[in-house]
Amino acid sequence: MMKPKPPAVPASRRDTVRRQMADLLRTGSFSAREMSAAVGIREKDVAEHLEHLRRSLGQDARQLTVEPAECLACGFIFKKRERFNTPGKCPVCRSEAISEPRFSLVLTGSHPVGDS
Repeated sequence: MMKPKPPAVPASRRDTVRRQMADLLRTGSFSAREMSAAVGIREKDVAEHLEHLRRSLGQDARQLTVEPAECLACGFIFKKRERFNTPGKCPVCRSEAISEPRFSLVLTGSHPVGDS
C-alpha cells in the first residue's frame, strides 16, 4: 500500500512570483526571457505578471518603465506598444529580427524617498 503524499507547503507570502519580479526589477533592467529564468516561470507568463505588477504599483514610489522593442533590420522603435510581449514582425520592413523590450522599476519624483 502506498502512502499518500504530504500536502505541499505554500511559499511564504514574501516569495510570490510578483514579489520576486518586483525585487528583481528594482536592481536593473531585464527582458521577459531574463525574468522568466531568474524567477522560474514560463516566458509567456511574464507579461501577465507585469501587467498586474503595473496596476498594483499605483501607490508605490516606483513606476514600471519599459524600454521598447526595436527592429534590428531597420531601427523602427515600438514606442506606442501597450503589450509587454515582443512583437512578431516590424510594421515597416516586415523583419522578424526584433529586440526584446526591457523592464525596470524606477523611483518617481512625486513621493519622498528615505526616512525623514
